[in-house]
Amino acid sequence: MPSLLLRLSALFLALGLSACDDAPRFTQAEPGEARSGGSTTVRKTDQNAFSLPSANLPPSRRVDFSVGNSFFRNPWVIAPSTTTARDGLGPLFNTNACQNCHIKDGRGHPPAPDASNAVSMLVRLSIPDAPGYAKVIERLGVVPEPVYGGQFQDMAIPGVVPEGKVRVDYTPVTMRFKDGTEVELRQPSLNITQLGYGPMHPDTRFSARVAPPMIGLGLLEAIPEEAILANARAQAKDNNGIAGRPNQVWDDAEQKTVLGRFGWKAGQPNLNQQNVHAFSGDMGLTTRLRPFDDCTDAQTACKQAPNGNGQDGEPEVSDNILRLVLFYSRNLAVPARRDVGAPEVLAGKNLFFQAGCQSCHTPQYTTAANAAEPELANQVIRPYSDLLLHDMGDGLADNRSEFKAGGRDWRTPPLWGIGLTQAVSGHTQFLHDGRARNLLEAVLWHGGEAKAAQQQVLSFNAEQRAALLAFLNSL
Repeated sequence: MPSLLLRLSALFLALGLSACDDAPRFTQAEPGEARSGGSTTVRKTDQNAFSLPSANLPPSRRVDFSVGNSFFRNPWVIAPSTTTARDGLGPLFNTNACQNCHIKDGRGHPPAPDASNAVSMLVRLSIPDAPGYAKVIERLGVVPEPVYGGQFQDMAIPGVVPEGKVRVDYTPVTMRFKDGTEVELRQPSLNITQLGYGPMHPDTRFSARVAPPMIGLGLLEAIPEEAILANARAQAKDNNGIAGRPNQVWDDAEQKTVLGRFGWKAGQPNLNQQNVHAFSGDMGLTTRLRPFDDCTDAQTACKQAPNGNGQDGEPEVSDNILRLVLFYSRNLAVPARRDVGAPEVLAGKNLFFQAGCQSCHTPQYTTAANAAEPELANQVIRPYSDLLLHDMGDGLADNRSEFKAGGRDWRTPPLWGIGLTQAVSGHTQFLHDGRARNLLEAVLWHGGEAKAAQQQVLSFNAEQRAALLAFLNSL
């Protein structure tokens, strides 16, 4: 231990950290810190690191996990088909399998310049709110574009015209650190072409969204609502420029407004509804909660296309399949952290706190005793998110509201597992639209409420930046 403290002291001095700084000082790993998901944590770090069941899930319950995985991984087909359990794809869709967006249960990415389809990046559509749409806004959070709906779908079954093509272009933006080091960011520009159903509303708002990782979702669902609301109250009381707000969204099953916690703007209240809307918007599949195909009145061929509903009125995604996919998505485990006690990682953790990043990226919670799955209950978890909405400034704004979220607002994304993105998904493209090509770029895009933290990072020297990234990559 003395030798570790000596090495840490030397490193802190080299990084410009003094004992009189107000930021907390971490000289060793906290008890249990490596187990980000508590007893559910797994220890795989290769390309399958995000695809394992909770470590404490008993063998008797892993069968349902495996079956749910099969419906998540395997493609759906066009109806009618002999594969009746998995038919009904489309008529309009973005992909034919969940796994195509959530690559290895990990993070999606924007389309490459030569890509024929966007696949793991979606484009949300809406028009400005208006008094006559009050009921629509209450239920959907937005007013969908009249011809193309709330989500742009660039694929379709034979006989139905796709809605168009999506391309992303980039403009370089240079940021300069205090020591003179320059970093070139890229500002995305979304281009929608080959519109299949005529022009869009002139005031259409667009929001590009890459698929987020699937790990730890059941644990996030098990965080007590009061803990999330307490974060908002504490931030408001601190009056330091950080003012996270809960989104309030419509629960399709409960038929009432509740706390939102899933999606880039916390627009979904729970995992089941998140899955239902993904089946509908991404693959054109009906469920009991959304029993209609995602076609607008202008898309007549879409409305007339055959579906995969059973003769007994069972939707294309049966209640049992939906249950199995929900069980799978709730129980995808979070991998353990690496090198939590390494001097550089601890130094980076101190810098993370010194910059104030933990104000939004709340490190720790204890999940509820009445969690949806017993394995997820009473777990000390470390997702590094407050699940609240924050104004992130003009640079990241999509200028599209969603329930209580404004055009500059984004939910704080969990950071657990972020250091395994390359291993799992084969890339390091971050933020809601994948514009950041690495973690440093992602940090530098922070504005609005996070502007002070960004400015603090811009003051870091090369050694400090390396330490901060070492900490983030350990998560």
